[in-house]
Amino acid sequence: MSKERIVIIDYGSGNIRSAAKAFEHVIANEAMDAEVHISGKAEDVLQADKLVLPGQGAFGDCLQNLKETEGMIEALSEAVLDKGTPFLGICVGMQLLATTGLENGTHEGLNWVPGQVIPLKSRIKDDTLKIPHMGWNVLSTPNAGAQDNRHFVLRSTESSDVGRHHYYFVHSYMFECEYNHHILATADYGVEFAAAVGRDNIVGVQFHPEKSQAAGLRLVSDFMHWKP
Repeated sequence: MSKERIVIIDYGSGNIRSAAKAFEHVIANEAMDAEVHISGKAEDVLQADKLVLPGQGAFGDCLQNLKETEGMIEALSEAVLDKGTPFLGICVGMQLLATTGLENGTHEGLNWVPGQVIPLKSRIKDDTLKIPHMGWNVLSTPNAGAQDNRHFVLRSTESSDVGRHHYYFVHSYMFECEYNHHILATADYGVEFAAAVGRDNIVGVQFHPEKSQAAGLRLVSDFMHWKP
């Protein structure tokens, strides 16, 4: 039996190496029969058992890089939407799931999770809060008192007042979902915003699990064990 293939998509817009190291750490620590591949090839995306799309920079630039990676948009659509391959988007990789992004103009996103990506400062009333939002925040999840009702990938997120897990954010824009049931978790920075979104076999997180120490590694582990 071949090893499970985790493909981290290299399209010139992501924190690729750090993301790969986080997955490699979890695989080694839990002795999983899996291996990490960093690739910008469409054929590798189609053969993946799980897909990870990191992202850093402006929405439009990241989207353009994705489009210019030969066959990538088509391969992602086939793998994720048609074949149901579990998918994790990180930071701008999450934002690209939206219908549109409003950073430096209006740009069409993948439209896998209906909504738009808008400036944080358009929703924040406290002028003392700096943009970008940079630092550690806790997550709030729907039905926080009932762990079984959380999304599987967020099952290790602690929402009680004691021992709450912190996750590391760096962003100036927020994902405004069209439908509330696509919001899996929120965080607060002068406004409550979507910290995690998803539907079906798709999950996106605004924070960086690969920079979130033990809490981030637990999320990576949960994604690895997820079978939507």
